[in-house]
Amino acid sequence: MSDTTIEPTTVNRLVAEALGTFLLVFGGVGAALFAANFPAGSEGNPLGIGFVGVALAFGLTVVAGAYAWGPISGGHFNPAITLGLAAAGRFEWRKTIGYIIAQIIGGALGTTLIVLIGLFGPGDWLATAQDGGFASNGFGELSPGGFGLGAAIIAEILLTAVFVLIILGVTNATRGTAALAPLAIGLTLTLIHLISIPIDNTSVNPARSIAAAIYGGVGPLAQLWVFIVFPIVGGIIAGLLHRALFEPKGTLPPVRAEARVK
Repeated sequence: MSDTTIEPTTVNRLVAEALGTFLLVFGGVGAALFAANFPAGSEGNPLGIGFVGVALAFGLTVVAGAYAWGPISGGHFNPAITLGLAAAGRFEWRKTIGYIIAQIIGGALGTTLIVLIGLFGPGDWLATAQDGGFASNGFGELSPGGFGLGAAIIAEILLTAVFVLIILGVTNATRGTAALAPLAIGLTLTLIHLISIPIDNTSVNPARSIAAAIYGGVGPLAQLWVFIVFPIVGGIIAGLLHRALFEPKGTLPPVRAEARVK
């Protein structure tokens, strides 16, 4: 029996990124739209999963996706993570564009399938979901808690930076615990959602924000730039901080490591 390890091809990696992002968006946004308030329009949320359930849905999809496809692509599923890992020296800059395109495609496929399911939903379910923003991110009138632009900017930079720092820490080749890394990452994403759903419906992931906004209408599309720009800013800041503070000079791990969960 051979011990030779066959490296995933570029296509393997891109498909894995698309699948992981699809799972995250379909699971998280789907939970927000189908199950957060159930029955739809009911008073008191008698059966719906609410904020806690939606936060867990996002976290659980990351855990599942990281275990399933992390060994193939590194399990980024998020442009802000891809760029943060590149800034930290864990991923090659030249590969970032392909990963980001795959993530956006996977996320858009996730919300498109939610729309297809909604076409066969009860009454005007789909129209109501779209009128409500389709679980898009937003500030001001589109914020669940009425928080303004400044709050959204601070939350997205800070929480994305925290997320990327945790990822870089738990996937470190010598200090991390690879077997438990997906669990730590998923629980961190759950915590982030518990904090920030009331602020701006939680992005920390431009692919997730784009996927929801394309079906959310004019308002979410007009505010989408915030949830593209500032998660990326937070991710890059975290990557640079990690590289400066926690990676001894001259001992950066090879970029092929890609923060991969093995």
